[in-house]
Amino acid sequence: MDRQLPILLAEDNEDYALILENAMTSLGCKNPIRIVHDGKEVIKYLSGEGNYSHREAWPFPSVLFLDIKMPQADGFEVLRWMRDHPKCSVLPTMMFSTSDEERDVQLAYDLGANGYFVKPALVSELKAILQTAYEFWARCVKPKARSGK
Repeated sequence: MDRQLPILLAEDNEDYALILENAMTSLGCKNPIRIVHDGKEVIKYLSGEGNYSHREAWPFPSVLFLDIKMPQADGFEVLRWMRDHPKCSVLPTMMFSTSDEERDVQLAYDLGANGYFVKPALVSELKAILQTAYEFWARCVKPKARSGK
């Protein structure tokens, strides 16, 4: 994973976002971590709109951890938007949710999620998930973003 590019955490629960950030930092993650709290902010960040238009300050992320149940636009709406924007088609996207319902899991993968994790109750379990995801994406080579929409 490019250590210069940020990891984008999309989580509406500020306490859980802090837990995620602290867990990643404690695992030795060197990437800057950016946090947004609703689906519309994710879309603005990814498209470089508004406050996120200055890409030197707000670079395109190297990976996205996306909650499903967020205000403004849920994680599924974000995935639908991403599917229609070629630059986002190569962005590794992991869903984090309290839901383990089959229809949510299936829909997330149908819409292009690269992984789906049920939020664990224990920080040690969260760290294990994050460690595995981080090591995997750190070693993956991905294509350059396609031009287009």
